[in-house]
Amino acid sequence: MGDIVWSASTDFVLIAVPIFILMGELMLRSGIAGGMFSALSKMLSTLPGGLMHANIGASALFAATSGSSVATAATIGTVSTPHLKSGGYNKPLYLGSIAAGGTLGILIPPSINMIVYGMLAEVSIRSLYIAALIPGLVLAALFIGVVLVICIARPEMGGKEKRATLREVFAGLPALLSPLILFLTVVGSIYAGLATATEAAALGLIATLILAALRKELNWSVIKASCESAMRTTAMVMLIIVSAFFLNFVLSSTGLTATISNTIAGLDLPPVVTLLIIIAIYLVLGCFMETLTLMVATTPIVVPVIVAIGYDPIWFGVLFMVLIEAALITPPIGMNLFVVQTIYPSATSWDVAKGAFPFLLAMFLMIALLIAFPGLALALL
Repeated sequence: MGDIVWSASTDFVLIAVPIFILMGELMLRSGIAGGMFSALSKMLSTLPGGLMHANIGASALFAATSGSSVATAATIGTVSTPHLKSGGYNKPLYLGSIAAGGTLGILIPPSINMIVYGMLAEVSIRSLYIAALIPGLVLAALFIGVVLVICIARPEMGGKEKRATLREVFAGLPALLSPLILFLTVVGSIYAGLATATEAAALGLIATLILAALRKELNWSVIKASCESAMRTTAMVMLIIVSAFFLNFVLSSTGLTATISNTIAGLDLPPVVTLLIIIAIYLVLGCFMETLTLMVATTPIVVPVIVAIGYDPIWFGVLFMVLIEAALITPPIGMNLFVVQTIYPSATSWDVAKGAFPFLLAMFLMIALLIAFPGLALALL
């Protein structure tokens, strides 16, 4: 056990995990996230659904710097939920848009879950990030499409948000500059081949500190609160990773991993049928298992099967992230449901789940698109 704990927790790539979490905490406490949401709310107020589009757009932008779905849902939920009653929105759908938007944190690069998948599947994290960019943007667009369709069909669910003037829209644009700089620093350095995921995370943290200082929002109380919160989240994530590595060791030592892989490969089913069976299993498991545990415990078993039937592990990594996203908003254990419900206590997790259901259907469509058009994930490689 000592060897496993040591080897699992000393991998250089894992240093990126607490750094990305700390970036998200600093963005929240320095007002960068709030300014970003405010700017997007003005830009998108003319669309049917108003601030629900801002929830998704802000989640996509925040995901491009934080790498965590829970952090994304918590941050956007914190700045967004005060507008729910004043805007006259349908409560389940509004909260569902926050929970679903938060899931983009593990698909749009940089993603903490992709770092873990890359370690376990022994594939390039840089390639995973490149492959996930287009699917992440497509899924965000599908979420916005869901809100549009629902609010056009049932206008009363879209609220009565006051439309911003053109002057207000332009006045809010500078607030989008900070997240854009952070995205170019982190993801741009990775895509350009100038930095590894860990090095890019360090660059992003430095850029976040500089931007917070320029906003005159960086002080010791902000740094202390951000570090304490990041430490708690990192401890939780690392405990899950270490425990899952030990579980993998047990599964491998008993021969269960090889047995399952050989059994599935020996069924002699068409590759697409085998893939659909794996997807169905993940959709069921996602209802009852914490997502990071699910991912770490099953990746060493499933990836060899995926490779054996002829699929690219990079492509499957992107598909896998969408499946993990679905688990985050699937009751009864959907983590994002509980995060949003905690932020807005007058709602229940089932209220959030009901509102998130249409977005779950959009994820199923995204899975179908990835299977039908693998180039969505592989075109940029």
